[in-house]
Amino acid sequence: MNGQSILQKGREGRNLYIDMLRGISIMLVMLLHYTLSYRLISSPLRQWIASPTLHAIFYNGNYGVSMFFVISGFLITSNIMARYRSLPAINVAHFYKLRLFRLYPLVVLALAIITVLGLAGLASFSNISHKNPLNNSFFIIANLSVLTFWHNILMENVGYFNYAMNIYWSLSVEEVFYLIYPIVLLLLRRRWQLIFLAAIFLTIAPIYRNAYRDNELFFMYGNLACVDMLTYGCLAAVISLGLQWKTSVRALLAMLALIGMGYVYMRGISGNEALGASLLGITTAVFLIAVSQLPIGKFVRRLGTPLAWVGSHSYELYLFHILVLGIMLEFVPKASMPFDHKLPMLALFFALSVLFAWAAARFVGDPLNHWLRHRYIKSVTQFENSTISAEANIDTVNESQW
Repeated sequence: MNGQSILQKGREGRNLYIDMLRGISIMLVMLLHYTLSYRLISSPLRQWIASPTLHAIFYNGNYGVSMFFVISGFLITSNIMARYRSLPAINVAHFYKLRLFRLYPLVVLALAIITVLGLAGLASFSNISHKNPLNNSFFIIANLSVLTFWHNILMENVGYFNYAMNIYWSLSVEEVFYLIYPIVLLLLRRRWQLIFLAAIFLTIAPIYRNAYRDNELFFMYGNLACVDMLTYGCLAAVISLGLQWKTSVRALLAMLALIGMGYVYMRGISGNEALGASLLGITTAVFLIAVSQLPIGKFVRRLGTPLAWVGSHSYELYLFHILVLGIMLEFVPKASMPFDHKLPMLALFFALSVLFAWAAARFVGDPLNHWLRHRYIKSVTQFENSTISAEANIDTVNESQW
């Protein structure tokens, strides 16, 4: 079963609608982090927008991460079907290496910067747990936890300890998923087995979130707390294959899904710890199904291209926006930020983050990714060579990464 037909491609083989959603998601995450640092809710914006509305927009940004998990499950599944022809035919070693080549160069760079600045004594990059400084050697444990995908578990045991590094908990969730998913596809080769496992994940996640609803380190960051988001994305990719809907139906469904996502987002996380993420996962999955084969009009392309560019660099933005914000905090502490400067500084924060993300991708991430792939492809097996033509049609950054 060929998964290439899943995605209605725009230029460069990308789905503009999905990149636009990724752009919205990363911007919501960035707004959350800026607000936590500089209390954006107390800014000139409150002269035009009611405080409860501002609070909902700015403080529910973790839902942006949940949306990314759904997108990740969708794109990874569709790309597996495109690259290996079907889910059970996945080549596990090949899959792992491609993930490694894409993710590691930039996360290693980000961790190196955090470590250097932390060792230099900058507070936003230092390891401090419950107001107690940790030994510099703790950087070894912290960095390893990110690189070996248990940073969220470390946070559950230590608490928040590094302003710049702690947001990388989501990388651990995604990477555990990337490690387990191919093995599941090899072991569970019957459709009913995969459906049964998916049902377990969709059920256990809200139960887990409800059990830990008073501790955000668990109900937000735990692997079991997020597994249903990834599962919704995987299911959406498979469901998309069998649907032949008219364009008008897809457009209407996409619009209704967006409205549903907006409603769940504004309803908030607090008080909806168990089922809020589930509803967001369902509405996001419906949106992805609707836009998977939705034609891209000139009007949408013209207005959506800048936002889609942000989405296409969401991984770089996620890694490095927090470094920009941490450095800003060193120069302008939270207590020293003038009321009238919060919006101009927000614009500067976004501009510097975009510039940093572009430079990181242009000069580090993309070159190393391509170089590693080139070296690896020279030694692939005959089976893997048979997949290169399919892989060439897949934009290497179209797979949803943070």
